[in-house]
Amino acid sequence: MGKITIALVGVGNCSSALIQGLHYYSNMDRKDAIGLMHWEIGGYRPGDIEVGAAFDVDRRKVGRDVSEAIFEKPNCTTVFCSDIPKGGVTVRMGRILDGYSEHMRNYDRGRAFVLANALEPEQADVVQILRESGTDILLNYLPVGSEQATHFYAECALEAGVAFINCIPVFIASDPAWAKRFQEKTLPLIGDDIKSQLGATIVHRMLSDLFKKRGVKLERTYQLNTGGNTDFLNMLNRSRLASKKQSKTESVQSVMAQRLDDDNIHIGPSDYVPWQKDNKLCFIRMEGKLFGDVPMHLELRLSVEDSPNSAGVIVDAIRCCKLALDRNEGGVVYGPSAYFMKHPPRQYPDDEAYKMTETYIKGTSQEKFNKVTSRLSQPAPSNLYGSRRT
Repeated sequence: MGKITIALVGVGNCSSALIQGLHYYSNMDRKDAIGLMHWEIGGYRPGDIEVGAAFDVDRRKVGRDVSEAIFEKPNCTTVFCSDIPKGGVTVRMGRILDGYSEHMRNYDRGRAFVLANALEPEQADVVQILRESGTDILLNYLPVGSEQATHFYAECALEAGVAFINCIPVFIASDPAWAKRFQEKTLPLIGDDIKSQLGATIVHRMLSDLFKKRGVKLERTYQLNTGGNTDFLNMLNRSRLASKKQSKTESVQSVMAQRLDDDNIHIGPSDYVPWQKDNKLCFIRMEGKLFGDVPMHLELRLSVEDSPNSAGVIVDAIRCCKLALDRNEGGVVYGPSAYFMKHPPRQYPDDEAYKMTETYIKGTSQEKFNKVTSRLSQPAPSNLYGSRRT
C-alpha cells in the first residue's frame, strides 16, 4: 500500500508517544501487538506511517532530528521504545503566535518551553516544506488555547493541499466555515480534540450512557484531572481553557438522557502536579437515583500515562484520514471524527460511532452506509464521507 507521510505541529509528549509507537509496532507480528484498536486499516499498518516534517518552538528541539527531539525536555512521557534511528527529518522552527502562554516563563526550564531564538516561518515557508516533504496529513498537536496558531497551520494545510487532523480543542472540523473550505479543496478533515484510548472522557461518556440505558437518573457529576506534563502546566492559564472545558463537557453531555444544568456538571483540567509528569489522574463522581427514587453514588479513580493513551487513537485516525485521501474524498470524515474526537461536528454515542467507523473502514458503499446510519440516534449528514473528486 505504500507509506503515509505525516507532518507534526508540536514535538511534545504526544508526538513522542506516537513516534515511539510507530517503531515499536513496525517489526511486530499481529498476534504480539497489544494496545491497538486496529492492526490494519485499508492495508496500512502502524509501521507504514512516517514523519516527513515537524515544527516546534523550543530551542532544545528546533534543529534536532525528530528521533532525538522527542526525548528532549520538557517531554516527560514514558519511554517504551528508545532505539529509534535517525530519519533525516529536522525539526523546523514554527510560528509562535498564541502557542506559548507567557506564564510558563516563570517555571523551571526543565518543565516549561524555552523559546528558540530563530526566525519564525511565513505561511509560504510552511507550505513549501509540506509540499517538498510529500506530506499527506498535517497533525495539530499545539498546546490548548492556541487558536491563532491552529488557524495558521490549517491555512497552511489548505494551501499545501494536505489533509488535516486537529488533535486539540480549537474548533476546525466542528466549525462549518472551516469544514466547507476543506470540502471545497477535496481535502479530508478529522477533528476536534483527540480522545484517549481509555481516558477520562471516554470512561465518563460510557458511564453516562450506562446510566441512561439502565434507567438511572443522573443528577450531578464532576470530572477532576491532575497531571504534571506541559499540557497541564499550560492550562494553569485559565484564560486558555474555554474551548477545552466546552469540548470535554459537551462530549459527556451529548450522551446523557437529559442535559444537566451548568451548576450540576463540572468537567475539566484541575491542577498541575509536577511529580506526576505524564501520568494523569482522573477523579469522577456521579450522583443519581434509581428504582424507587433511591439515591446512588459512584466514584472512580483512573490513572493513565497520558500521551501513549492519545497515541493509541491517533494512529487509527491517521490511517482513516489516508483512506479518505485514497478514495478522493474531502471534507469532514464524520464517522472517525465522532469516534476519535471529543468535539466532532456531530456527536454520536460511542457504540454507534464505532459502527460508523467500522463501516467506513470496510469501504461500504454510500447507499449501504446510509441504511446503517439511518438506524442510529441521529440521521447521517448528506456529506458523511465528504465530497468526492470527479
